[in-house]
Amino acid sequence: MSLEKSLQQRSNNTCELCGNEDNLSIYKVPEVKDLALYACNVCTTQMEDSDSIDINHWRCLNDSMWSEHNAVKIMAWRMLHRIDADWTQDLLGMMYIEDDVLELAKVSGDGDDDENKIIHRDVNGVILEHGDAVVLIKDLKVKGSSMVAKQGTAVRNIRLDHENAEYIEGKVDGQQIVIITQYVKKI
Repeated sequence: MSLEKSLQQRSNNTCELCGNEDNLSIYKVPEVKDLALYACNVCTTQMEDSDSIDINHWRCLNDSMWSEHNAVKIMAWRMLHRIDADWTQDLLGMMYIEDDVLELAKVSGDGDDDENKIIHRDVNGVILEHGDAVVLIKDLKVKGSSMVAKQGTAVRNIRLDHENAEYIEGKVDGQQIVIITQYVKKI
């Protein structure tokens, strides 16, 4: 059975976070391999862009945080940490999440205190986030290969290294590479 069919069956053709029945698609949990959930366009957009978060939309987490599926638990925990409201703190206090699943949820850095959080910045000091698009500002030799990533190459859907603020990952010419942030500019 395909992943989409499996998620449709598991979710009963509704968003696993808010229960919406329209514009559903697979949402792969960032920084966690092989975990996905079925989510509506509204949830997906807000999970990927913290500036577009509608606090009241996420009151649905009161129900979905009790899901038996780890992908749903992880994204519920992450979204509760991204929203600064009294009710989110109350829900976090009630939420039950196993230790190994909590570790997976924390990989995104959402639960870190701001002083301990690693912040990735491009050459101009602009903060980079998971999923951003950047452009290379100089030709870069790729270690371990004969490939040269050319200046001006756009790298879309970057991933952040959560241990080092100077490293991001992205695909260039179909190859996943590590890029130093001082050689990129956010698009």
